[in-house]
Amino acid sequence: MPRRLVILGSTGSIGKQALDVVARSEGKLEVIGLSAARDWEQLLEQAERFGVSQIALADPDAAARAAGAWPRGAVMGGPDGIVELVTSSGADIVLNAIVGSAGLLATVATLGEGIDLALANKESLVVGGELVNALAQATAARLLPVDSEHTALHQLITGQPAGTIDRLLLTASGGPFRGRTRAQLEAVTVAQALAHPTWSMGGKITIDSATLMNKGLELIEAHHLFGTPYEQIDVVVHPQSIVHALVQSCDGATLAHMGYPDMRVAISYALHHPGRGELPIPALDLAALGALTFEAPDTETFSCLRLAREAGLAGGTAPCTLNAANEVAVHAFLKGELSFLAISEVVARTLERLPPGAAESFEALAAADSEARALARRVASELS
Repeated sequence: MPRRLVILGSTGSIGKQALDVVARSEGKLEVIGLSAARDWEQLLEQAERFGVSQIALADPDAAARAAGAWPRGAVMGGPDGIVELVTSSGADIVLNAIVGSAGLLATVATLGEGIDLALANKESLVVGGELVNALAQATAARLLPVDSEHTALHQLITGQPAGTIDRLLLTASGGPFRGRTRAQLEAVTVAQALAHPTWSMGGKITIDSATLMNKGLELIEAHHLFGTPYEQIDVVVHPQSIVHALVQSCDGATLAHMGYPDMRVAISYALHHPGRGELPIPALDLAALGALTFEAPDTETFSCLRLAREAGLAGGTAPCTLNAANEVAVHAFLKGELSFLAISEVVARTLERLPPGAAESFEALAAADSEARALARRVASELS
């Protein structure tokens, strides 16, 4: 029997690549549900192509348009519609590729139903890591990472005896502005920030990569995924993006996960786990690569990485505040309302003015998220 799959965020970069993985799975994966934010026309095309009878759109107006144009299946609308798609689908696994903290609700719905979760929405763990982990443990649902770095760590750590891993190392490409000073970043344009040197990603994630916030969020995610203290997680800049992560063990050995940068590898690993699916990706040719380089990240120029580590160490609602402020700031930058350097300033000032509270429930996190967004908008307005 094929593994029944729901893809949330199927019209985005991860979603499209997941559908390519499905098409190459030789019947091992069957898509039974798809969702998008508002691109209903592309969603209907995907549903037709993969024979899907249930779809959902987070935007109610887009859902209404889709329902009027597609009489052959069920169309659900709004955030509750995404949840309904998950809970009514009968899925074996859900791929959550929703962008931003909006994906947390779908993560909770998936794990609450005891459905395995392939998680590309890192904000779910950044915002609600302890609560999300507790929910997964309570329902015995598997939580499988889709980030290339965390997929690599998952493979490197699996099978290692408890207590033998000393340190986790996440690699970062450095983004399009690696090596530049703050002065050189003052006039950065949106187009320049979106020009990532090695990965093809959505707009928000690409900007996060340029500021190194993406790596900061991944650091917090790694802490929750693998139960590793922040003091034992490091980031190293590796421009070639060939080494995706490393682990250092108690006997002095360092293990690395390597491969050409292609997100389908991480997606396929999660969807087929514990098996593997074939992909048209060439084997690594080290002689052709010639050399791989590494350097320490510049956390003074790219302070978002430092802010993320500090928020993770502070705990409570601090990571939620960090993420909310960053989403507000990145949105303002993409609209041309904020400078590139002001992104980190919005995050820093929001964290300074909003002390962390206890992350005791998902309702408390929702309240913290709302308060942080309101404050971040005021800070962004001050800096614009």
